[in-house]
Amino acid sequence: MINYKKILIIGGGGFIGHNLAMSLKSFGFEVHILDSLQVNNLTSVVGNQDNLPNPKLSYQVIQERLDLLNKKNIPLIVQDARDYHELSRIISTLNPEVIIHLAAVSHANRSNKDPYSTFDHSLRTLENALDASKNNVKRFIYFSSSMVYGNFSSEMVDEKSICEPLGIYGALKFSGEKMVIAYNQVFDLPYTIVRPSALYGERCISRRVGQIFIENALYEKPIKINGDGTDRLDFTYIQDLVDGIIKIIQNKEAENEIFNITYGESRPISELVEILKDYFPKIEVEKIPKDNLMPKRGTLSTEKARELLGFESNWPLEKGYRKYIEWYINLTNS
Repeated sequence: MINYKKILIIGGGGFIGHNLAMSLKSFGFEVHILDSLQVNNLTSVVGNQDNLPNPKLSYQVIQERLDLLNKKNIPLIVQDARDYHELSRIISTLNPEVIIHLAAVSHANRSNKDPYSTFDHSLRTLENALDASKNNVKRFIYFSSSMVYGNFSSEMVDEKSICEPLGIYGALKFSGEKMVIAYNQVFDLPYTIVRPSALYGERCISRRVGQIFIENALYEKPIKINGDGTDRLDFTYIQDLVDGIIKIIQNKEAENEIFNITYGESRPISELVEILKDYFPKIEVEKIPKDNLMPKRGTLSTEKARELLGFESNWPLEKGYRKYIEWYINLTNS
């Protein structure tokens, strides 16, 4: 068991980061967040720069994030990670043992439509963080994606499966992995790479499928399914991911490894709708053509994380998605 204490989460003001920060704080870690609050966050929501369909609701979600971080006394440094000199100064001053890198554009469709901004906010921030960490940090944790696999070659993939990403987002995440590994090869920077899948959970505004379905149901809009609804995703509730990251931080066995941290069982997209119908029985469903840049996916094996880290997922769709729906209903009724 490793005894790391001080953690800096770059891009930690987002959906994954703030949930992770709160859990880490409850485990006794000293947690700091660095975030520009620009991408899927306060600045973009106030002016609705991303043309979100429900900007007032999104602002309410962001405000709840910030309130929770404040109540937990988790410091938030408002700083753009694209500024190398300021980022380096902050890392040098804080002297964290672990850096978790989350700064990125976290949506495949948006990445394909705006490659310049995507690379600027994702690879530029990663390069800066790696360079500022190379002589100072004991572990660099990089968030990749299940999208690096591209079209799954079988119903289940593991970390040794060949990666053939489709589109800008998948290619960017895979190139990020290669950069992280290269910094280990050249500068001996210890790393862990995490590949999550189809995340969902409280206080997300990045237009993931689980969020879109719930908001459409709340506002009595049709649920639009790409394809016939049989496509399978390894839907992962945020707490399962958070639990996996805590295992990674605590275990030496995670050093210089890649892990799928997911629920570990794929489900058809149509099952999200079936769960929603228990709360919104009158919802309408429309089937639209599937995006050609969205790969065929399935289950991500979590056997490696189970064997090396003792990771176990605890949130099946019936449990996690219901909790998420009920949080949304309570939020909109408050």
